[in-house]
Amino acid sequence: MKVAKLSWIVAIVVAIFPQTSLAQQNVGGRGLFYVHSARAMGKGYLNTYFHSRFFGKLGGTGESICTYWDVQGSVTINVGLSDRVELSFFPIVYQDTQEKIGNIPDDLFIRFKLLSLGNPTSSFQYGIMFNSRFPTAKKHNIIYEPYSAGKLEVGFTVLGTYLADPLYPDEAAKVHFNLGYVFHNDAGDRLTDAPDDSITNSSISSEMIYGFGLRYPFEKWDVTVELNGNMFIQKPAVTAYTRENCFYFTPGLSYKAARWMRVDFGVDFRLTPDKDETEYLFGIKRLPHQLPSSYPDWRAHMGIKLAILPTSVYRSSERDLILRKAESRRQLFEQIIREKQETEKAEQELERIKQERIKAEKELQRLRKLLEGERKKKNQPQQQEPEQ
Repeated sequence: MKVAKLSWIVAIVVAIFPQTSLAQQNVGGRGLFYVHSARAMGKGYLNTYFHSRFFGKLGGTGESICTYWDVQGSVTINVGLSDRVELSFFPIVYQDTQEKIGNIPDDLFIRFKLLSLGNPTSSFQYGIMFNSRFPTAKKHNIIYEPYSAGKLEVGFTVLGTYLADPLYPDEAAKVHFNLGYVFHNDAGDRLTDAPDDSITNSSISSEMIYGFGLRYPFEKWDVTVELNGNMFIQKPAVTAYTRENCFYFTPGLSYKAARWMRVDFGVDFRLTPDKDETEYLFGIKRLPHQLPSSYPDWRAHMGIKLAILPTSVYRSSERDLILRKAESRRQLFEQIIREKQETEKAEQELERIKQERIKAEKELQRLRKLLEGERKKKNQPQQQEPEQ
């Protein structure tokens, strides 16, 4: 009971005071911080994910030293429309940097997912996600944040998940793979928040995004590891912030505070060099040299996932949960039994064919011997009978 009360307090604090910033946007649902899962939640399931990210560092020299930061808070709402279809709403509630104060709210992301498309008895599941970004914020192309020109953006991502044990996926290790494409829809637009807005995009910007993630579960804690990044196919205007490619490594821990609540902690480390490809007005950078020029070299984040539906998760005992899991796996077990029976029938048929083949080979051997005997008799000279 004390754990439940503490969990609610932490959830409320995170919801009211969101923190932290950067990179590919967080996922929620069954996924990790950045890498999506190909497994569906199921029909009638609803959960919400409060996510917060932060980067901060001292910059400047002498008496002009000050703290620079990038802070972002978001909420993700995931709805299971069917056993294979999910809808996700992801508004960035708060975005702030030392350079640009205030996007409340920031942009809105909507995702439509087709998941769990593989054989339910298979260890590999796959799916596809269609995503869009609506420019509800006042300011865009924010330093230290992924590129956005303030237009409607669309894209898709191919998802793959490998389950170490498909019968008990929640208790087994999982590996996730993502590969996506983002269409920025920004040709001819002037970047009003860029360091120099006199240059417009000559063509539409687009990029590939990719990710790899691992979750290894324990009784109360899960260990997670992620690699994610982007690669521009067509880069934005030369005056845009974060027009470089980046690659991050993200170790994390996930604490199972209750059956209906999970708390995630993680730290991102940039593996790509701090290469700045932005062209600044009069060649003067707006940030001190001690600070990263493109993407932050690190960032810390925290997330809280709350299960809202079904409500039975709040009042069910461990016994009820086990029975419910067994019931949900009945179809899977039945399919496994059917496949096993079909395999046994196929093996029996194969054995019968082998026996028939052995019989046929024996018959051919006998026929061959008979033919050879007849051939020898025919080739022998006939003996003449003696004269009387």
